[in-house]
Amino acid sequence: MVSPETVSMKETASGSSHSTTPLSADELRLMDAYWRASNYLSVGQIYLLDNPLLREPLKREHIKPRLLGHWGTSPGLNMLYVHLNRVIKRDDLNMIYIIGPGHGGPSLVAHAYLEGTYTEFYPNIGEDAEGMQRLFKQFSFPGGIPSHVAPETPGSIHEGGELGYALSHAYGAAFDNPDLVVACVVGDGEAETGPLATGWQSNKFLNPARDGCVLPILHLNGYKIANPCFLARIPRDELQKFFEGMGYKPYFVEGHDPASVHQQLAAVLDTAMAEIRRIWDDARVRGNLKRPAWPMIVFRTPKGWTCPPEIDGKKCEDYWRAHQVPMGEMDKPEHIRILEQWMKSYRPEELFSDQGRLKPEIAALAPTGHRRMSDNPHANGGLLLRDLKMPAFRDYAVEVPRPGGTNVEAARVMGKFLRDVMKSNMDARNFRLFSPDENNSNRWQDVLEVTNRCYMAEIYPEDDHLSPDGRIMEVLSEHQCQGWLEGYLLTGRHGFFSCYEAFIHIIDSMFNQHAKWLKVCNEIPWRRPVGSLNYFLSSHVWRQDHNGFSHQDPGFIDHVVNKKADVIRVYLPPDANTLLSVTDHCLR
Repeated sequence: MVSPETVSMKETASGSSHSTTPLSADELRLMDAYWRASNYLSVGQIYLLDNPLLREPLKREHIKPRLLGHWGTSPGLNMLYVHLNRVIKRDDLNMIYIIGPGHGGPSLVAHAYLEGTYTEFYPNIGEDAEGMQRLFKQFSFPGGIPSHVAPETPGSIHEGGELGYALSHAYGAAFDNPDLVVACVVGDGEAETGPLATGWQSNKFLNPARDGCVLPILHLNGYKIANPCFLARIPRDELQKFFEGMGYKPYFVEGHDPASVHQQLAAVLDTAMAEIRRIWDDARVRGNLKRPAWPMIVFRTPKGWTCPPEIDGKKCEDYWRAHQVPMGEMDKPEHIRILEQWMKSYRPEELFSDQGRLKPEIAALAPTGHRRMSDNPHANGGLLLRDLKMPAFRDYAVEVPRPGGTNVEAARVMGKFLRDVMKSNMDARNFRLFSPDENNSNRWQDVLEVTNRCYMAEIYPEDDHLSPDGRIMEVLSEHQCQGWLEGYLLTGRHGFFSCYEAFIHIIDSMFNQHAKWLKVCNEIPWRRPVGSLNYFLSSHVWRQDHNGFSHQDPGFIDHVVNKKADVIRVYLPPDANTLLSVTDHCLR
């Protein structure tokens, strides 16, 4: 151990290490074999149509006519997955895996396949050579599956095609899931986006007494599609101070040599999991609700790790050329030979049986059943969804003795109803309200009679309704409200998002992503329906004497209604009683 924040291998002149090496020689051998198998499957998905086990010399007709996909992030994601499986199995952990790096689809598909989940959901993709061939062919292929992590991918709740929301989804999943660990990989390109930069601050809202944990892992491989990433180009002490300043305890895992990185990563994960258990115990057993410094990991490995160092005399591994398809032109015979040598460098004959099945001693490293990250019920949240306990909305009705004869604020009446929805579901802990600092101005202040605003940062005596156990989530970032709520819903809970219509445009593209996710889920039999994402938009056609032209235009509904009717509904309740009926309907 170099310092409390750093674990790195130090080698003597003879090559032996004198730092912590938690993996035995046999564990290291098997974990490295599992990593090589996942790398082999990741490369195969990008390149191959046929000859999946390279049982005959590779030919052009074995390779896809058009190559799509992202290799650069996959080997790092694969190593992290193997090591997370180790601690899941050892400690019987309840864990899901969210990856922010855009199109890391080959990695998660590979692991779902190696764990057997993929074949359980898609029996035509068998655990044999024929199934592997179909697995490879379908990737980024007409009639197949996308190159990114998508609803078709078992174990996923985060699409990853649009960058910036991994952390907000992860924290949303962890809220009210006290035994859930969300391993969240943040790409260093993704880390340059505004929503992700704000997402680090979600630790100010995570209560260790009632919530699970997010373990952020910054995947620092240095490059975006064609440029370096700035977090990879600042001094290490500056990077450490950056994360410490945001309230984390960073651990660094760095290197190019797989054996060294395996040992570092195992040691850091052991330390991080011990810290998470200590934080939970401190809050739940000893009642300490002071905001902890949660562990996080900076994982610095080469871009496109294990691909050819050079192709056509140009640097590839550990450079931006490995970001997507390292070798996109396969009509050159020398490129076919390079691909064959690259894939054979993983020694598939040591990994798979003659029938094409992962060898038993390697397969035994993975968890089983719902402990597999590819089969965790939280990643198919409809399995966990429970109806809300709903008061009778008619009991809140406004008396109307004659048409137009009663003057009330419709949203305030809605707030009284939501107050009692919140109260009725306190024990179930499956309902929260989300707002970008507008809960009261949207007239939901009566909910504060039964709960507070959630806050884990420092609280002053004069603060109004702030507490660690609050269930109203207010942060001045529409991206975080949307991302938190999506993560909360996708793991089987319910919620409502209130916002001025003038500002809801900020999450237009996030709405698109969620709508697309729901559309595809409707076509996948094993995906169970989740709770609806409910927006309450207020402040329509605002007064120009107050706001002038500073606000966005009122066009969110225009944006929404071009989606299919089995995904969205728009309601325009003209009065308080209609709004009560609509609110009841949406929450059901």
